[in-house]
Amino acid sequence: MVQPGRKIFLQAPAKINLFLRVLGRRDDGYHDLETWMQKIDLYDLIELEICSGERIEFGTDDTAIPADETNLAVRAAKAFFRVSNNSKGYGVRITLQKKIPVAAGLGGGSSDAGTVLRGLNDLFDREFSEKQLIGLARPLGADVPFFAVDDGAVYATGIGDIMHPVDSVGNCSFVLVNPSFFVATAWVFQNLTLTSLSKNSKLSCFQKPQGTSFSLQDMHNDLEPVTSGHYPKIEEMKRSLLACGASQVLMTGSGPTVFGVFPDTAMPSGSDLKRIVGRLRQEYGEKVFLARACTGASPSGKAPGFDPGIRRFESCRPSHH
Repeated sequence: MVQPGRKIFLQAPAKINLFLRVLGRRDDGYHDLETWMQKIDLYDLIELEICSGERIEFGTDDTAIPADETNLAVRAAKAFFRVSNNSKGYGVRITLQKKIPVAAGLGGGSSDAGTVLRGLNDLFDREFSEKQLIGLARPLGADVPFFAVDDGAVYATGIGDIMHPVDSVGNCSFVLVNPSFFVATAWVFQNLTLTSLSKNSKLSCFQKPQGTSFSLQDMHNDLEPVTSGHYPKIEEMKRSLLACGASQVLMTGSGPTVFGVFPDTAMPSGSDLKRIVGRLRQEYGEKVFLARACTGASPSGKAPGFDPGIRRFESCRPSHH
């Protein structure tokens, strides 16, 4: 039942790209991709609360995140209210606790937007199908459709919006290292167009995976040479992860975050992984994370670790029904 004050708490997961192939530039400015994306249990925390009046309010604990209409979560809410009939006369108060590093290749902003779409759909009686939510997500960005669906992992083509559910990667942990500098996705793609794609040197070495299970031996990212060529620290982080016992290492997305794969059979002790995280934090700072694959939709109900005291709302925008 729709009523002001009704709340939902959500976890917005980060993602890693187990492989990422860039097939070419499209006329609309996006690129055609072939990618295998996996959600992981590193989460932003989101509270959505129905409020009376057609307005969108946004509050966050991170002063670096814009609270105006450039914010992707706010844009997602506006897109929802623009087409929703069930929400007429209502708005939403969005409270975001930021855990995922920004501009890191982990899809944090896209996850916030996709999770807001799913959460609003739940609050307003599941007005839209999954296909319709993907349609709302697509104009917001290439990664947003992945976070608007329940699947834990997908094989995706198009701009990342044509998705086929696949098995989540099990029996391993991921250690993520973020060097605390930002990389602009647009810059990476612009430089890829000038280098790798013009030579067509990176695209023939990777074969499309068969079935729904991913072999970690096939990990690959066309964007990694571009970003690491400008930021030598990325190769340094990869070497550090390998030295700590990772079986495979890769940059995710456009970077700069790098992750190492630690199979359970080779690293049976959780305390060993925690020691590795501690060692890497001494070298690279606090943005080193231990994660596992997550297998489906984020739960509603109380999100673990959510601080209900965050109420620094910085934006109030009409929802434009």
